[in-house]
Formats: sequence, structure tokens, C-alpha cells
Amino acid sequence: MKQILKFEVELDENHLPLNIKMLASAAAAKEEYIKSLMISAWEFKTKETLRIDLWTKDMPINDMFIMYHQTLMGMASTLEKATGEDKLAGALRDYCGFFAEQTKIL
Repeated sequence: MKQILKFEVELDENHLPLNIKMLASAAAAKEEYIKSLMISAWEFKTKETLRIDLWTKDMPINDMFIMYHQTLMGMASTLEKATGEDKLAGALRDYCGFFAEQTKIL
């Protein structure tokens, strides 16, 4: 079975994102309008991470801080589940606490 996840990005005259729309082929999924997008992919042959980071012009900075915090917390959980490295995952969670404190999001 194949699934498709598609992003449509509307750009302004300076090629900056105005709107980001996410569409998925899954029957339960509906189109979503989003303000920010971070995609990372691992290129096996070159051992490099390929990244796309986009955010709309009207993405509030505080919301971006929250997104970063939630993304980093998710990465800590994935690291722990995928590798069993609970000590490294804990260190990343500790950093997330510092990040949340510094950005005053919690």
C-alpha cells in the first residue's frame, strides 16, 4: 500500500511562503493549512541529512518556539524508542526544559 503526503506552498512576489497546505491520500486525512513545516530525510549514500524548513510570514515567534520545543521532545522520544539510548534522550529532554524556560513557553 502506498500513501501520499503532499505540501503546496503559496509564495509571495519575493518567494517567501504565504500559505502552506498539507494534503494526504489517507481517507481519514483532510487538507490542513499550516504555518510551519520541518522535514528531515536521511540520504544513505552520502550520510547527510536533507532538510526543508519553511514558515509563513505570519507565523508568530512564540508559536515557533512551541513548535521547536515539541519537535525536540518528539525527537527525544524517537531516539529512546529507536535506539534504547535513554541517557541521551534524557539529556535532550533536559535541554528542552532549558529551552522552554529561556523562551518562557511553559
